[in-house]
Amino acid sequence: MELNKLIAQDLLKIKAVFFRPDEPFIWASGIKSPVYCDNRLTLTSPEVRNDVENGLVTLIKENYPEVEVLMGTSTAGIAHAAICGHIMGLPMGYVRSGNKDHGRQNQIEGRLEPGQKVVVVEDLISTGGSVIEVVNVLREAGADVLGVVSIFTYGMQKGLTRLAEANVKNVSLSNFDTIAEVAAEQSYIKPEDIARLIAFRNNPSDESWIGGTK
Repeated sequence: MELNKLIAQDLLKIKAVFFRPDEPFIWASGIKSPVYCDNRLTLTSPEVRNDVENGLVTLIKENYPEVEVLMGTSTAGIAHAAICGHIMGLPMGYVRSGNKDHGRQNQIEGRLEPGQKVVVVEDLISTGGSVIEVVNVLREAGADVLGVVSIFTYGMQKGLTRLAEANVKNVSLSNFDTIAEVAAEQSYIKPEDIARLIAFRNNPSDESWIGGTK
């Protein structure tokens, strides 16, 4: 089975990604969404966790063979960076959302030497803002950031544009379109819901998809 479909099945099975097009979730921003995503749940399922970590290692080896250090995003990417670092025999660290207010006041935790080739490990990418901040912190510290690996990406245009403008490459284990397709195949949603989900993905601020076929 293709890796992106395997991960899609895994995420749906443990409800790390959960579709509810007829009863939308409300994000902190106020946007109504047909999808709920919590990839932290992958850590609670040994079988799924194994698929995810081995999948991330495969992506890293295929896309960033020169990597020297893995850096997780805080907080969701830390565990995945640690597990992948263990499997690959690589050092890892993580980047805080801000500087500590005590001790050495680090924002980057772990040893990082200028010029080292870094891959950022993230769990989810939507608009791309948080992971780009992490990349910028690492670049300012002198790291050569090769790119990002993530478990899941929405593929929203805003995120794609931001990543391109920041010259940040991302490769994900699975994506919104694949998970919507697998969800329909396995009867988590109705086949006609796929178009509604894609409409949301293409323009989250347009709520016309909510009144779709029920």
